[in-house]
Amino acid sequence: MKSCLICDDHALVRDALAGTVRLGWPDAVLDLAADFPEAWRIATEASHDLIICDLIMPGAGPLAGVDGLVRAAPGTPLLVVTGTEDDTLMMDLLDRGVAGFAPKTANGSIIEAAIRLILAGGRYLPARVSEIASTRLQNGTVTPVRDDVARIAERLTGRQMDVLRLMAQGRSNKEIARDLDLAPSTIKTHLSQIMIHLGAANRTDASIKARMLDLI
Repeated sequence: MKSCLICDDHALVRDALAGTVRLGWPDAVLDLAADFPEAWRIATEASHDLIICDLIMPGAGPLAGVDGLVRAAPGTPLLVVTGTEDDTLMMDLLDRGVAGFAPKTANGSIIEAAIRLILAGGRYLPARVSEIASTRLQNGTVTPVRDDVARIAERLTGRQMDVLRLMAQGRSNKEIARDLDLAPSTIKTHLSQIMIHLGAANRTDASIKARMLDLI
């Protein structure tokens, strides 16, 4: 059964997001939080498939709030639903492994599409944020040195590279296992090693870092 943590200090927004989540997951277990400390506590006490979070909530600033969620639920995809247009803040959040951003003005179908993409291993970014991120890659401000690329490439086995490529295409563990004729438990082990070698927080973060390193 799917589970989702929804964090927003406005009850109407929480209810609207809960309704959107249930469009795709009718039987989902939903936990609700109205401030960052409550969100951290719930994320620590329960495991979730997805976290949806506002940036402006009581208890912490945006970066500290997200950092707390990442520590409380490492590896859980995080979708930020916000009204901010602070590109610098969004870049800082991307560096922390946030899986996507959706505007608070977005309708339910857009939020649902963002959720589907994120759970498939992708990132859902506003056009301007995607353009800024691409520019950073092109101008080299976030490009690692080639020694790091060689070091990581040497540590990844050929089979792990196969898994990494398929994961970056949005394939699920079961799909990767079927394509490579391996057990799902073996795929999970490979993915764990890939995350460690790339220093990635989750599948989305690993895919982004692998592309930055030209590994895939």
